[in-house]
Amino acid sequence: MWLYILFMIRDGAKAQVTAWRGELSRHEWPAALDVERLESVGWRPIPFREFVLKIHSRCNLTCDYCYMYTMADQSWRIRPMAMSRDTIELAATRIAEHARAHELPSVKVSLHGGEPLLAGAEVITDAVRSLRRAMSPDTQVAINVQTNGVGLDEGFLDLFKRLGVRVGVSVDGDSVGHDRHRRFANGAGSHRQVADAVRRLVSPAYSDIFGGLLCTVDVANDPVATYDALADFAPPMLDFLLPHGNWTSPPAGRDPGSVATPYADWLIPVFDRWYGADQGAPRVRLFTEIMHALLGGAAATEAIGLSPAAVAVIETDGGIEQSDSLKSAYSGAAFVGAHVAADSLDSLLRRPWFAARQLGADGLCDECVACPVMRVCGGGNYAHRYRAGRGMLNPSVYCRDLFKLILHIRGVMEPDIGALRRTGDN
Repeated sequence: MWLYILFMIRDGAKAQVTAWRGELSRHEWPAALDVERLESVGWRPIPFREFVLKIHSRCNLTCDYCYMYTMADQSWRIRPMAMSRDTIELAATRIAEHARAHELPSVKVSLHGGEPLLAGAEVITDAVRSLRRAMSPDTQVAINVQTNGVGLDEGFLDLFKRLGVRVGVSVDGDSVGHDRHRRFANGAGSHRQVADAVRRLVSPAYSDIFGGLLCTVDVANDPVATYDALADFAPPMLDFLLPHGNWTSPPAGRDPGSVATPYADWLIPVFDRWYGADQGAPRVRLFTEIMHALLGGAAATEAIGLSPAAVAVIETDGGIEQSDSLKSAYSGAAFVGAHVAADSLDSLLRRPWFAARQLGADGLCDECVACPVMRVCGGGNYAHRYRAGRGMLNPSVYCRDLFKLILHIRGVMEPDIGALRRTGDN
């Protein structure tokens, strides 16, 4: 860790490192979590199963809601633009080492950024081949890339098909909704280029590597028109992301002191449209995970539910961090002072910041524990709970929205579940 810090200081990052070290000693929860005491009463960490490789730290769009570039943590400024071959090899070695130690049958790796396609075909190929070469034959590695789609031409699609990499694309609906935020530096919208890329991806030549679409919710956009525009691409999966924000820095349109529920009011018409559609409708991850949790299952997304977080992020410089969505909370929120050159992934499992996200209901504030939909909501996205002075021990800033959405989905499901039970009884 100290070699890593000295390296950063050598490159003129002394002030940032000092700030991050200060963040590590904050008394906000969960910095002071006593992991040894947890283990003394039977708690044990689960291994990481998902890894995010930040293979490129810059982007060719200037989306005004981006947590990487427009919010609290600006560490991208002092990181290399692309992950080096040596760092790729170290990252692959650490992931494989962790998988072998825990006899994991499979792991997932997401190539991310910034915009990962800017890393180029050679870096992407190196990353994929290094991961597969390092992994034990007993562990399957599923690799995907999440891209803004601007540079997703046939050359990249052919590459991903050869490498067996699934492709997810970020699209915010129709051209009006998408171009409201997802623009180039010159102010021009990117919808035309992205829509062309998705049409190529959904074609018979590449549909087998199409992972799905990701849409960031903007309550200024028409909800049903947004859903219809995305569903028209016939993606295998669609997900809606609540824009990152917290109690100290609230998301657009969300007044923490108000009883209004603008995001639930946006998502509910989308759910109703989707739920009433025919069987050809795409899977909508947020809705299906809520439904699964309402039926007693465990949600498999960080947006909701109590499933232990098992994700580690590796930055372009080899730094190992928590979920990058935490960069929206405060400077250094994702930083844990670890590096692939010096630290095993196992060594991170018992650090307070990772342990806190594997405590289930025991890691929630009293208000969440008392909530009737706690086991479905799970406190919402971890990054959305932050409040300066209290850290993460709060409900989501979207608490009211999530509560209303979950109750609506339950109310819609109940008559159909009752009908199925009556049919089964007969």
